[in-house]
Amino acid sequence: MKRFHVHVAVDDIDRSVEFYTTLFAAAPAVRKPDYAKWMLDDPRVNFAISQRGTAAGVDHLGIQVEDAAELAEVADRLAQAKAPVLEETATTCCYAKSDKQWIADPQGVAWETFLTHGEATVYGNAGATERLASVAAPAPACGCGAKATHAC
Repeated sequence: MKRFHVHVAVDDIDRSVEFYTTLFAAAPAVRKPDYAKWMLDDPRVNFAISQRGTAAGVDHLGIQVEDAAELAEVADRLAQAKAPVLEETATTCCYAKSDKQWIADPQGVAWETFLTHGEATVYGNAGATERLASVAAPAPACGCGAKATHAC
C-alpha cells in the first residue's frame, strides 16, 4: 500500500518537532539533530521536516511505495507525464537508502516516488531537487513574477 509523503523545510527543528508531535499526538519515528520523520497511519502519511539551510516551507511531496512492483507502476505513470524524470538508484537521502524517481508538476513542485531499503547513518543528499529544478524550470504560475512554488 502506498503512503503519501510530505517534506517541509523548517527554520527551528526543535520548535517544529514539538509542534508536529503535538499536532499528530505522536513522537517522530526518526529524530536527528537536523531531521525528524513521522510514519503516521491515520492519515497514512510519511511526514518529514528538516533544517538544512533551504528556504522554509514545503520542500517536496511524494509517494512512498512498499515494493519494487509498486515503484515500477508509479514510474510508468511518471514516464507518461510529459516532463523530465530523474532516476536515482541506491541513493542515500533523509537518513535512508532508497531507489527513487523525481519529477516536477506544472507549477514546479518537486515530487518523488521512492522505495526505502533501510536506514543510513548520514542524511545524504544527491541534490535531486536542485537538478530537477534546473531541467524542469516552469514559467511562474501567476503574473506576479514570483517563483512557481509561490502562492500569489
